[in-house]
Amino acid sequence: MLRPATSADLEAIRRWRNHPEVQAVSLNREEITAEMHSAWWEAVESDDTRQVLVYERNGAPAGVVTFFDIAEHDGRRQAMWGYYLDNAGLSERGELLPAWIKIQREAVRYADEQLNLDALEGEVIESNEGVRSMNSRNGFEEIRMDKRRILDELVTVYRIRRVRPQR
Repeated sequence: MLRPATSADLEAIRRWRNHPEVQAVSLNREEITAEMHSAWWEAVESDDTRQVLVYERNGAPAGVVTFFDIAEHDGRRQAMWGYYLDNAGLSERGELLPAWIKIQREAVRYADEQLNLDALEGEVIESNEGVRSMNSRNGFEEIRMDKRRILDELVTVYRIRRVRPQR
C-alpha cells in the first residue's frame, strides 16, 4: 500500500536512503544529514509538482516512492520518479525481493490511476541490473544513456520511460 508521507516518516526515510546498498545505486551517494533531509522535506511540502509516498508492507513502513516534476507538456501529463526500500528491515524479515517487486508495481499503478500520468520517467545506473530488469518487466524502456561522474567514478546512467497503455 502507498500512502502520503508525513513528517513522522522523515527519520525512517533518511535512514533507508543512507543504507549502504541504497547509496551504492543512487545518483547522489553522499550521506544525507538531518539538516539536508529537513531542507528537502520543507521543499517537498511547498511544491505541488512533487509527491512523496510511503510504501507499507504488512502494515509497517517499508519504503518510499517519490514523484517529481509532475507537469503537463504538450497535452500529456508526465513526471519523474524514484524509489527505495528499508533494505535492512526487509532483509531481516526475508521480504526484500517481494517488497521490491511490489513497490514498483504499486508505484506504476499509482502513476496511472492517481496521478493520471501519460508518461513516467526515471534514471537508473547501469550496474543496478536488478532494477533495470524489473523496469523492463513493468513496461519501461531505456531511452537514453549518458556518463556522469558520481564521486570519483564515471557511471553510465540510463533514462527510462514508461508510456501508459491506451485504455
